Amino acid sequence: MYATPASAALTRRTALRTAFTAAVLAGTAAALAPVLRARRPRQTLTPAPLAEETYRGRHIAVDLAGVRIDGRPLHVMRRADGSYLSGINHFQSFGTPLELARAAVDELGTTQLAFAAPHHG
Repeated sequence: MYATPASAALTRRTALRTAFTAAVLAGTAAALAPVLRARRPRQTLTPAPLAEETYRGRHIAVDLAGVRIDGRPLHVMRRADGSYLSGINHFQSFGTPLELARAAVDELGTTQLAFAAPHHG
């Protein structure tokens, strides 16, 4: 076997110990990040609603971000003629997003909107 100087062995040992310690700290930080993030109060940046009302027991909010029914987003599309339609009742156009939301509530009845599905890229 080859004899190595004591200073080289300590340097190698120190480098391995440092790398192992860094890996353990990084893993611990990655595991604790969601827990620490969940403890922090969330700041909501939702814009103030342009229109807000309760219609047939459902809360409707229309703002610059879109239309929400009971806090769940309603997918709204604007047509070329300026009217609006949605996936709930896509065969009929409405003059304003609020009229569209009311018609969606009528169509939904007691069921809830599904949360938005993730888009695939």
